[in-house]
Amino acid sequence: MKKRKIIAIDDDKCTGCRQCIPNCPEGAIQIIDGKARLVSDLFCDGLGACLGHCPEGAITIEERQAEPFDERKAKDNMVKHHAHSGACPGSAAHDFRNAKSTATISAVKASGVSALGQWPVQITLVNERAPYFKGADLLIAADCVPFAYAGFHDDLLKGKILLVGCPKLDDIEAYREKIINIVKASDIRSITYARMEVPCCSGLIGVIEEAIASSGKKIPFTDTVISIRGEKIK
Repeated sequence: MKKRKIIAIDDDKCTGCRQCIPNCPEGAIQIIDGKARLVSDLFCDGLGACLGHCPEGAITIEERQAEPFDERKAKDNMVKHHAHSGACPGSAAHDFRNAKSTATISAVKASGVSALGQWPVQITLVNERAPYFKGADLLIAADCVPFAYAGFHDDLLKGKILLVGCPKLDDIEAYREKIINIVKASDIRSITYARMEVPCCSGLIGVIEEAIASSGKKIPFTDTVISIRGEKIK
């Protein structure tokens, strides 16, 4: 091995916010045990594309003994990284609530304008410290609900920040950690869970209740149920 430039991550400064992940195209960084880690010297080209995206300044460039950058292996890892880690362009956070006027939002049902206030919405992809969570009314929706319920945007989503996932098919333990961290980190005002009437959709109720309890706050929680025929049951 020879000395070369390569990234270094300060474990004490890293908060595990994941903002470096989408900005490392080679997939050299992963979140392990709640911290960003360099998974292999082979994947890091030392150019530091990730540097400016860490809000804590935890990532720097150092010169040390390291295995040489392997472009072929990095490309192979890049494919896996984009396919499995959520580190793709579609995971970049966007907050466009201010672009929607009150008049526009109130006309969602009549005009068909989306009431969505942020991106991304899938639980796995969201940054748990994204600024749009601060003081938000949170809507967690089982992913069949927007297809079944015609009034989803006007009746449920309007004015809320959205998280979407499948309690049956997705990794509930990963969702548990993400939702708990969101509720702890942000001053969430209320949580609505919109689910289908089928039993498997109730899987996130306990997760949400655990998140509220772990926050130590009294956060209003509404459980909304939609029938498989698209009717609001409660």
